[in-house]
Amino acid sequence: MVSAVFHSPRDTVATPAAPLSVSHPPAPADTPAAPRPAARRAPRIFDGRAIALRVLPPVLSLALLVGLWALATQKGGSFPTPAQTWDAAVQLFSDPFYRNGPNDQGIGWNILNSLSRVGMGFGLAALVGIPLGFIVGRFEFASRMVSPLIALLKPVSPLAWLPIGLLVFKSANPAAIWTIFICSIWPMVVNTAVGVQRVPEDYLNVARVLKLSEWRVITRILLPAVLPYVLTGVRLSVGTAWLVIVAAEMLTGGVGIGFWVWDEWNNLNVAHILIAIFVIGTVGLLLEWALMTLARHFTFED
Repeated sequence: MVSAVFHSPRDTVATPAAPLSVSHPPAPADTPAAPRPAARRAPRIFDGRAIALRVLPPVLSLALLVGLWALATQKGGSFPTPAQTWDAAVQLFSDPFYRNGPNDQGIGWNILNSLSRVGMGFGLAALVGIPLGFIVGRFEFASRMVSPLIALLKPVSPLAWLPIGLLVFKSANPAAIWTIFICSIWPMVVNTAVGVQRVPEDYLNVARVLKLSEWRVITRILLPAVLPYVLTGVRLSVGTAWLVIVAAEMLTGGVGIGFWVWDEWNNLNVAHILIAIFVIGTVGLLLEWALMTLARHFTFED
């Protein structure tokens, strides 16, 4: 009688032979186990070349600028030298928050007033522009309706909006905020709409299958995918707002870095104008750096 034995296919796969090991007698139960050696961390190597590539080019460019400036002003004239500008800056920033009347205040107050106007105008633009960008990108009818208006109004010069603000609000401060609002809203609308339109269609198909509400589609699907585009629009809008406020304050007056530049020109104080140029550039650089850090945090970029 022949008996057949069936084996599973897994049993037919050859298993590698276990390596030979020398057996040791088990340790007594009361004997503590030998501690494992702690894993050694690789020591950080000081990369001087990488640091030099980051630090050296900006320092060289600044030194080149100051050198050309000093070379151009060595024969004297109405244009101040770097040393004269430095002395004026030291004196100016020794007391940046003094008050000698409504039109004579330190540069610190002027910067804070300009930043407050930028914050108000930019904040209103974000409250209107980002939701509008979602609507334009999500619904084709809204896109066809709003796109011609954006194409028509976006190229308009910022200062062209200032007389409209003065006519409507009858005051310089709201007019400047209005100008910042209307000029910084377009990058947020356009970038947000482009981000919504580039969301993969598979994501929206899954939402339709799950029968998600429009609110859940926006908050759970669109917002995480569109956030990098939104932050890009925010960065562009902040840069535009900071550019606009200087020109708007030159025309409206009051307290602000733009008015301060114009007032120093009326006093023929060119050194203070140069200082204001560096201050405006530094503040704009800090705003850009802060928003880049925020964007890197949300998009997980190194």
